[in-house]
Amino acid sequence: MDKIRDIASTVFKALTLAMGVAVVVLSRLGNLDTQTAVSLLGIGLSCAGIALLSKQ
Repeated sequence: MDKIRDIASTVFKALTLAMGVAVVVLSRLGNLDTQTAVSLLGIGLSCAGIALLSKQ
């Protein structure tokens, strides 16, 4: 059970990083509107919260 929890935590951390990088890259390319950026960052923040809560 601990191994599954560790894998899930790693996946959520990776998603957090991926969403942040995606927002930066798409913004830099000029292909990102504000609503999409907020949605992607919200998903990333939710994943970070889940990863932090799963460590307790």
